This record gives sequence, structure tokens and C-alpha cells, in this order.
Amino acid sequence: MREGAGRVVGAVERFFRPNYVGVVGATLFFALSLTPSLLPRDWLFEGLIGGVNAAIGYGVGCLLEWLFRRWIRPRIPVPAGAAQVFAELPRWLPTAGKVAVLIGCVVTVLVMLVQSARWQREITTLMGMDDITTSGFLRTGALSVAVIALVIGVFRGVRWLVRWVAGELTEWVHIPRRFALPIGFLVVAVLAVTLFNGVLAKGFFAVANSAFSVRNSHTSPNAAQPQLPERSGSPASLAKWETLGSEGRWFVSYVPSAADIARVTGKPAREPIRVYTGLESADGPQAQAELAVAELERTGAFDRKALVVVTTTGTGWVDSTSAESVEMMYGGDTAIVATQYSYLPSVLSFLSDKAKATRMGKLVFDKVYEHWSARPAEARPKLLVYGESLGSQGSEGAFTGLADLRAKSDGVLWVGPPNSNRLWGEFTARRDPGSPEVLPTYADGLVVRFADSRGDLWQPGSTWLTPRIAYLQHASDPVVWWSPDLLFSEPDWLRERRGADVSPTMAWYPIVTFWQVAADLPNAQGVNDGHGHRYGTLVLDAWAALAEPPEWSADLSDRIRNYLAESAIRERSLK
Repeated sequence: MREGAGRVVGAVERFFRPNYVGVVGATLFFALSLTPSLLPRDWLFEGLIGGVNAAIGYGVGCLLEWLFRRWIRPRIPVPAGAAQVFAELPRWLPTAGKVAVLIGCVVTVLVMLVQSARWQREITTLMGMDDITTSGFLRTGALSVAVIALVIGVFRGVRWLVRWVAGELTEWVHIPRRFALPIGFLVVAVLAVTLFNGVLAKGFFAVANSAFSVRNSHTSPNAAQPQLPERSGSPASLAKWETLGSEGRWFVSYVPSAADIARVTGKPAREPIRVYTGLESADGPQAQAELAVAELERTGAFDRKALVVVTTTGTGWVDSTSAESVEMMYGGDTAIVATQYSYLPSVLSFLSDKAKATRMGKLVFDKVYEHWSARPAEARPKLLVYGESLGSQGSEGAFTGLADLRAKSDGVLWVGPPNSNRLWGEFTARRDPGSPEVLPTYADGLVVRFADSRGDLWQPGSTWLTPRIAYLQHASDPVVWWSPDLLFSEPDWLRERRGADVSPTMAWYPIVTFWQVAADLPNAQGVNDGHGHRYGTLVLDAWAALAEPPEWSADLSDRIRNYLAESAIRERSLK
């Protein structure tokens, strides 16, 4: 029996060459990765993130074992007779120890998978979503094993390459082996970094840009070229329909008509103005911005009651709910201007096009502000600023600070701001003592306010000066809370009082939490409104708080809210 077990362990070791300290480290990191994060995760996402974390844990374990063997063990004094004691130990004992380690790791993984399914159901309950089954969640383990095998295989391939380079240096250049290995590692590392930063990264984004530019030419069958002169892409427009891009064509075609607005508000309405310039509408960002202002002039946008400058996300997307909120509030007496700066979706744009977003945000706002400020004060529309996600980061780039914001705008709404936003970071870091990072109070909320729900916008007994700035941010939105700092430092939003839809059992672990929240990013909108990156009709409350029109009432707000909810469902079915 013992000999059979020994042969099995020996066969496993010859094939997999496991490091048992690394196996323990992988199990620990995998188990921690199964603990709750901001959003519920299905077995696929959990398997991917668990595999990455397990691979990191395996590497940490291997490093610790190497450090112990190389630096610590030689310095531990060995008692007299110890060698004789070890020689007399049963030969099966090391094998039994290895088997015990493997069995313990497997049992730990299975127990944590079952517990993790319970945690995921806890989060889905908080967000009013369907529960996750334990049996389906067990697939996570198999996927994670495949991921860790792939990562370890790549690492071993790189290690072989380092040793091969070192061998060649020793044979052909006659460099001593002890120097050849670090030189070989340096050569491979430099080549890898150069290849990734130069050829691979540029190649990847070039291919991605090319691929998504094809999607940019796609037009939804439900997006029809507008005929009204108030829209870009119409026959009267300076920005041609075919140049607006997929998102731009949808933006100017899916618009509430004056009749729609009148039916909801019960009052006469005007046709809303929507101006948009795509990447192909003009030659370069400067020309795009100038074309956008020319379109505003052509449509009479500067004579409307409200003018909203939008910085888009990624492919040029504008949130329809936010746009329709303003148009309904002001009876269509509005103009909204937006521009496209990338073919890439938001996640890829965040990695490669942040500078483009900031540059376009500043260019467009500055051009609009130049024309707006040249008009008599009594003849200007309200100048409002809007940006969501990466769009908020680009929009922030138009302003140097709070004084600049107040001097140049009549209200600012930024939704789901990324953690790297400059102004958001300054306001959050300087929040009033005692206010939590997840929902900070800045300077008693006199100008800037942060809101997770409608009630956060209006604080009883407090003064909110105009112009006003509002940030909408859910406690469970990974776009807001993901940061490289999560790798090695616990954030305030986990140390302090956390949001109502964040699991009370979520905890911070070095490295692990970084990857957990990173894995939440692709699913940020895969939850119900009011959670994650889904802000729904909360934008209506924010616009009403920032720039309430005359004769605004709770009844009108409810009628518009119902329309917006129905419109969002209809848009998802059509787009």
C-alpha cells in the first residue's frame, strides 16, 4: 500500500514537478480569491480570477521556499545526532507528508468553493438578482486549474529560455555560469518588456483599433438618418451621417420628439438639438471640435435654455437616460454636444486612450465656452457639463480646479468616475473629517456633493451654492474603486463604513483584492439599476438638483422617471 502510494506520488512529481510550498501558496491565494468582492461573479469570472491568483500564490510559495533553502537553512545550527535521527525515520513518512499536503489543499479548495457560492448568493440578494447555484459554481475549480497550469507553463518556458541564453553565453562568450544566469535573465526581461511595450502593445491596440473601426461603420437597423435640421447627420448638417460612427448615429436618431416630450410633460415642447462629430467627420481633434461648434451655431443651440457639453466614453457612447433627462426637464429647449475620440470600447480606451479623452474633453469645452462667453450674459443658455466613466475623466481635463469649474459652468454632473480622476481624487482626499471615502463630504457640501442615491443629493439644513458639482458613485461600482494601489494597501472604503450593497464579509488581501476588483470591471453593468455601474434614473435627480427648471414638481419628476425607465428597456431591445 505504502509502496503503491509512493509510486503514484513519484509519477506525479516526475510529470508535474510540483513545489509543495508553492502548492500551499497557490491554495491560500485561490481560497482568498473566492472571498466576496464588489459584484456577484459567475463561475467563469471566478475561475479566471482564481487561476490568476493561484498562479501568483504558487510563485510566492516557490520564492519563499528558495529563500529558505538558500539563505535561512544553511544558517540554522544542526544539533549533534540529528542526521542519525532523520536517517532512522520511516521511508514512507515524506511521501505521507506530501499526500497529506495535497489532500489538505484539495479539501480546502472544495470547502471554499461551497462557501464562496454562499457568499455570491449573499451579494445577489443585496442587489436583488437571481441566486447562483452551488453545483454550477464548482466548475470554478476546474477552470482555475487550467489557468494556473497555463501560467506556470509559460513561466517554465521563460525559465528554460533564461537558462538557454545563459548556456549560450557560457559556451560562446566564456562568461562564468554564476554571471551568465543573471545576464541571461536580464536579456530575456529586456526583450520581453521591449516586445510588450513596443511591438506587442502597439500591435495589439493597432489590431483592436482596426477591428473596432469596422464595428464603428455598423449602423443599427433601428437607427435612421434624422431629417430634422436640429440633428447632426441630417441633410442640413455639416457633419455627415456616414461619418458619425455607430454610437453617434444612434445618438442622433434615438431622440425623444417634441410630441413625446409634450405627452410626458403636458406642456408644449421644442425639438431637442443633438450635435455629434465622429472621428471621420473632420481631420483631427481640433477640426472635430471646431465642426461641433459650427454645428451648434447652425442649429441655434446657443439660443436654447440649456446647453450640455458631453465627453463620451470609448467608442463615442452617450448615456441615453442622461440625455433624455435634460431634454424632458426643459421641454426640449436644449442642445447636447458630444464627440467621438476612439474606436475602442471603454476598457481598452482606459488603457490606451486616456490622454485622447482628456484632450478631446478640453478641446470641445474650450471651443464651446469661447463662443458661449462671447454672448451677452442674459442671452446665454445654462452651460452644463456631463461625463460618465472615462468620459468624466476626459471632462475633468477641461478644468484646473474648483474655482475654474464654478467660473466656467452652470452645473457639472460626473457619473461613475474612475479612481484615477484627478479632481475626484483631490476632493475625496480632502474630504471632511469623519466622512467616509465611499460617500465623502467635501467642504460641508457647499459646492461639490457625492451621491449614491437620491437622498444624498439634498442634505437637510445644509446650503448648496450654485453653480453645483455632483458626482454619482455607487459603493459597489468597481469603476470607481479599482486602483493599482489595491495591490499592497488597504483602501479607506473597506476600512471605513461600507455601502449598503457591499458584502459585510468582503475584506482586503494584498494582491488578491486588486485582481478581484479588476475582474469586476467587465461586469460593472451586469447588475440591476442602483448598483455597480448602473445609475439608471438617478441621473434625473442629479440634473434636477444641479439645474432645476422653472415649475419643476414631484409629479413631473415621476412622469419623466417612468418614461425614462420605459425608454431604457425599449432602447436595449432595439439597439
